[in-house]
Amino acid sequence: MKLKIHVNDTTFTATLEENSSAKAFAEFLAQGDMTLDMHDYGSFEKVADLPRSFPRNDKQIDTDAGDIILYQGNSITIYYDKNSWNFTRLARIDNVNKKRLQQILGKGNVKATFSVE
Repeated sequence: MKLKIHVNDTTFTATLEENSSAKAFAEFLAQGDMTLDMHDYGSFEKVADLPRSFPRNDKQIDTDAGDIILYQGNSITIYYDKNSWNFTRLARIDNVNKKRLQQILGKGNVKATFSVE
């Protein structure tokens, strides 16, 4: 199962992690697409609150452009640069780099639609 993220005129696919968080997130999205208003934080990520909490599998990780992270069980983040913290990785966007993500996500807020295929 793949995660799809639609931002502006671009749709990304992402490979889900093998953990209970990603499984619960995919099961939730199987009930229907979810559109979130995501805001910029720290000039390295877009973040949004989720409509419910998901199980956490936090561990100290270094993120990179394309990582989709569950933060504190109730927020989702798309990274377009590096960070290091105690997170749960949900997925990784396929075939994308930092420059391309920054172009698409841009500055300010974006609407992102998450779905599974």
